Amino acid sequence: MSPLAAIGLVVAAYLAVTLVIGAVAYRRTSGTPEDYFLGGRAARTFVLFMALFGTNVTPFVLLGIPGLAYHQGVAVFGLNAAIVGLGIPLTFFLIGEPARRAARRLGAITPAELYAERLGSPAVGLALFAAFFFYTLPYMVTAVIGAGLTAEVLTEGNLSFGASSALILGITIAYTALGGMRATMWTNVFQGATFLGFMVAAFFLIADRLGGLGAAATAVQTRAPHLLEKTTAGAFAPGPWASWALAISLTVIAFPHMLVRVFAARDATALKNVCRLYPFVLVILWLPAVLFGVWGAAEIAGLQGKASDAIFPLLVARHLGPVLQGMALAGVLAAVMSTLDAQLLTLSSMLTRDVLRRLLPGLTPAREVVAARLFTLALSAAVFVLVLARPASLFDIAAFSFSGYVTLTPTLLLGVRWRRFTAAGAIASIVAGNLALGLAFAGVLPAPFGVLPVAWGLVAAIAGALVGTALSRPPPAHVVTRALGPA
Repeated sequence: MSPLAAIGLVVAAYLAVTLVIGAVAYRRTSGTPEDYFLGGRAARTFVLFMALFGTNVTPFVLLGIPGLAYHQGVAVFGLNAAIVGLGIPLTFFLIGEPARRAARRLGAITPAELYAERLGSPAVGLALFAAFFFYTLPYMVTAVIGAGLTAEVLTEGNLSFGASSALILGITIAYTALGGMRATMWTNVFQGATFLGFMVAAFFLIADRLGGLGAAATAVQTRAPHLLEKTTAGAFAPGPWASWALAISLTVIAFPHMLVRVFAARDATALKNVCRLYPFVLVILWLPAVLFGVWGAAEIAGLQGKASDAIFPLLVARHLGPVLQGMALAGVLAAVMSTLDAQLLTLSSMLTRDVLRRLLPGLTPAREVVAARLFTLALSAAVFVLVLARPASLFDIAAFSFSGYVTLTPTLLLGVRWRRFTAAGAIASIVAGNLALGLAFAGVLPAPFGVLPVAWGLVAAIAGALVGTALSRPPPAHVVTRALGPA
């Protein structure tokens, strides 16, 4: 059997299992919006954890982080992993759990729908939808770019970047549009196990091919010693480090596809168990990702800019055989699909419930589901066009989206934690945060101490929330009580 055939066989087996899981979920999915979009709000600890973890892990981690470590070294682990491991569970507790309870009380299915009901303002829902859509679309692009890039490298160009990107979108559309949330969560269990298992296996296998962990470290010390040094320059200076910490720790709960996963939890116990597991599993994943980039710099020198996004598949192609290369591609596809399916489902649900239902008040539940499936197709087409353009590195595209999501966290937090918070405060927060972020990215606002644009966005969003709320009347007590319960 040729190497290309072996790779293809492994990937075909992975895709077949994914489609079978999606088909079974389709048979279990009813025609109601709550069942299609939230799987009946019945996810227990294991499925919920794998769904959240699988949705959280994208080519940003599997390809973008090795690409960043290729240039900046082992310090990338400290730049991200510890902050993420602690920050994400904390935001699940502070925002996710009260939002889950409020969504269940109100029967809300999307984040935009929840906050529109909580604040008694359709305008809030539309503002959130617009922001979620604007920042999720480029993040979806990073996922598909990652899949296309890996496939092109491991098949030595026999499967082109464009063809592999189209294939991954087609498969994801098939099971997401048919099976909804239940299909995406069930496939996430399989996909999460696939990419996590391969990353751990690849870590030890590639280290062995390099002569062991000691020999790999020695090679880096000899050929690229700067990657093992502690530094406080550039991204690791206090200003950039602290502002990136804000982005990486606060952004995940503001991913609409993550918050919807939280809504699907059966109860608070399931979510608390997820918070306990998250730090441990994230460290297991991030350590290999960083070391792949560092080892790759010693092995394959000279990659510039976004070309370093390919360092992980290049290492796999150099050191592992065809079957394991097929598993590597399946692992990256798993990471891509476990996020992309959630993003497609969430954006289509918001387009249906937060936009179309307001335009067509008589829309039946069955037609909501049909509309969501059609929106999934349209979104996929838009993503494919942007993927072919490949505007920047995975890390840079993701950093842009992360910064935008952070501007929404004051509204998400205050909406479920501060009973006095108003619709005017929410809209002022979203507008001010995004305006400041745009001005900072454009270079109009200064960067004192080297802070990143996300810092300006967060400060402006907090200020807008406080000023807008102070200048507006409190929401009616019955509206607040209906969402948050008695004071």
